[in-house]
Amino acid sequence: MSSSAAPPGRDPIAEARRQWRSHGWDDAADGMAAVTSVMRAQQLLLTQIDAVLRPFGLTFARFELLRLLSFASEQRMTMLRAGHRLQVHPTSLTSLASRLREDGLIDRTANPDDGRSAILELLPAGQELVEEATGVLNAEVFEQVGLDADDVAALVDILGRFRARRGDYQP
Repeated sequence: MSSSAAPPGRDPIAEARRQWRSHGWDDAADGMAAVTSVMRAQQLLLTQIDAVLRPFGLTFARFELLRLLSFASEQRMTMLRAGHRLQVHPTSLTSLASRLREDGLIDRTANPDDGRSAILELLPAGQELVEEATGVLNAEVFEQVGLDADDVAALVDILGRFRARRGDYQP
């Protein structure tokens, strides 16, 4: 158990909700608990994903870009399209692409149709790495999320509605 883990049987978020209510913030207590629970769940998942991807020399963001390119026709796409698909800022994508290029996993070339943009292309070494990493990530994380199938479906549905209401995408 890490030093930041709560003692067994004690839920710090439930205690925070109790404190919110005891301070008269009843209307916000459940929302605070929901937001804090999502943030903590993200931390737990990212810690697990980072541990799984570390032996491959990947972060989740680098993995996502490699996986996206592997799904693309001809395993290539413009940086603009990749940024939209991954929902990342152009500066972050440029940094990701530069590191993956330095590692010999992707290539970045000028777009012959638009000199202001670039095309990212997955190289064979990147394809091999992302396939291997995907197999481990599927087996150790995605196939064992820690919820039963009905809960997974409900969670995806609830978070999908939340994301749509926040303007993350148009259903």
